[in-house]
Amino acid sequence: MKLFVLLSILFVFLLLPIQYSFSELEVSTNSKLYSPEHTLQVYGTGLPGENLILRLFAPDESITKFEQIQTTSDGSFNYQLLTWPKPSSTVPYGTYVVEVLSTEQNGLSKKVDIKFSSTTELISVAVERQIDTVVFAPETGAINQSFRVFVQTTRDGLNIGNNPFELLQHSLIHLPDGSSLSLQDSFKTLYSGVYYFDFTPRQEGTHIFQISVFSDGVASKGFAATHVLSQNLGGINKQISKLNSILDETSIELNVLKSEIEGFDNTLSTASGKIGESTDDISLSVKSIEEASSQLNSLLFPIIASIGLIVALQITIIARRR
Repeated sequence: MKLFVLLSILFVFLLLPIQYSFSELEVSTNSKLYSPEHTLQVYGTGLPGENLILRLFAPDESITKFEQIQTTSDGSFNYQLLTWPKPSSTVPYGTYVVEVLSTEQNGLSKKVDIKFSSTTELISVAVERQIDTVVFAPETGAINQSFRVFVQTTRDGLNIGNNPFELLQHSLIHLPDGSSLSLQDSFKTLYSGVYYFDFTPRQEGTHIFQISVFSDGVASKGFAATHVLSQNLGGINKQISKLNSILDETSIELNVLKSEIEGFDNTLSTASGKIGESTDDISLSVKSIEEASSQLNSLLFPIIASIGLIVALQITIIARRR
């Protein structure tokens, strides 16, 4: 029994160094600031004969360099990971991350931030990480009509990508009634560093989009506002266009009516002129009749006088005969 206890204690003591070394991983670089043509040296310690993965992440979190090495018998390693080239679209200036990943210590990893700059002076400086967040939202919207909001996250001017559920999980919409809605499950990835979500407003008023970004211990926020109306400007413009069309048609009809009225005025003027001419003709006719009547009277008067004289003579002759 005592032998079993002693063996158990001895086994525990034998395990202690193994458990302690199981979490051993130290990483350093030969500098914090680099310029073109300088070398990036990565060194440190891990487990003896351990396989390590070395990765260099660009400012947009894409992998610039990937290597796999093995530690020496005492667990140390020293590896020239990169000779910095001239800056380009694939290797721009900015903040980079060196990561050493253990393949045997449950995925244990260590990271070191470094800076790639145009300066040739390799001095030790504090590396600052800053994330910029820009939100693109329409200025106006309409109730029950969906619109799309875009979010861009950048570091050193380059997009950074991550799972939007983790990167943007604390984002909110502040509604006009004072309440807030979480956007945690709303984001979709357009491409690395650019995300979007669709939103259908149910209230009139100003909606404020608060986009909160959190990556590698650094937080950033961006804001945008959309004023929601009962009807969007497109519908109002359509109504205005329709009203303008109706006004144009009315104007055309008024012009036609005006031309018809002008024609009627001309007709009335013509008719009035003709009536005036007819009146003048009638006056001339009446005057001619009067003149003819006078002439007829002057002709009939001698005849009537002659007839009267003849009748008188006959009466006289008859009277003498009796």
